[in-house]
Amino acid sequence: MVKKERLIEEFMELVQIDSETKHEQAIRKALIAKFEALGLTVEEDDVAEKIGHGSGNLFAWLPASPGSESAPVLLFTSHMDTVAPGLGIQPRLDADGYIRSDGTTILGADDKAGLAAIFEALRVLKETGASHGAVQFVITVGEESGLLGSRAMDGSRLKAKFGFALDSNGKVGEIAAAAITNSRQYITIQGKAAHAGVNPEDGISAIQVASKAVSKMKLGRIDKETTANIGRFEGGGEVNVVVDKIKIYAEVRSRSNEKLEAQAELMRQAVASACEETGASFEFVSEVIYPAYSYTEADEVIQIASAAIRGIGLAPSLFASGGGSDANMFNGNGVPTVNLAVGYEDIHTTKERIKADDIVKVTELVLAIVEEAKRH
Repeated sequence: MVKKERLIEEFMELVQIDSETKHEQAIRKALIAKFEALGLTVEEDDVAEKIGHGSGNLFAWLPASPGSESAPVLLFTSHMDTVAPGLGIQPRLDADGYIRSDGTTILGADDKAGLAAIFEALRVLKETGASHGAVQFVITVGEESGLLGSRAMDGSRLKAKFGFALDSNGKVGEIAAAAITNSRQYITIQGKAAHAGVNPEDGISAIQVASKAVSKMKLGRIDKETTANIGRFEGGGEVNVVVDKIKIYAEVRSRSNEKLEAQAELMRQAVASACEETGASFEFVSEVIYPAYSYTEADEVIQIASAAIRGIGLAPSLFASGGGSDANMFNGNGVPTVNLAVGYEDIHTTKERIKADDIVKVTELVLAIVEEAKRH
């Protein structure tokens, strides 16, 4: 049985450990100690140096209990880092049942509510002696820096048949059954410098070429599944010089990998056309940040999550997320994974809050998934 007081006390402890993204040293040490105290083996990968963060990803392993070795191996994941301002967090439980910070920082329920639920679920399994299949826990680093930890992860470390991320907004019981893919476009337009007052006709303004290129692009809402955006221009200098180089930073998002590739290609063609018309040259690099995923009620990973949600007295609800999470990367590495709503609200702001009862529900959901998986 979940012990609410113990769970909330641990959540309060976790959010008070400073762990702003890139500075995960302290939380890394605490998490390793907690897993080992519960009898799990923990390994850390080598991505810290690669991405410049204070920790690698942590992999903790819970062996199957005797007689449950045939149950599918499950994966639960949360991330250890938070956004800023996240130093010196002072949490409090208010009379309305919400946990908040003192208003000068975030709370860090994103994603320490998921971490707290994992540890309490492990304690309950240990105390009750409930049978369970093998479970792999993957605690990622650098999620708030653009999924850097999971993107750099060696996918061969993943051993699970199904995965469940505890890291979505929404009410407990909601399932992010689909999520977008995201790509970034890094565009460099090379014109020709000249004196703007003496011989401008000898120059090629990279600013004008870039403007022409962007005017040829369809941006914003492309269709119901796809968006595109120009985020930043860089370049220019003195007003008496025809600008010879401009950099453009853009993104494309879609729930379809094929549509994303098609939109990025149309943007490349717009740049190529503008450069051909003006005599400029260009470089266009398109990089997929994370892949899309999509599941329906017919998929086993959804069936397990939905049955578990009903088992704790809630109604499952599927939705498509407009953002990415570590779940995208686990799917990209071959582990069918969905992102489960944790119940936190106003994340990434100093108004962030979560109901204490929702952390209890998330813990119950983890335990229910472990139980339900034995039937599959």
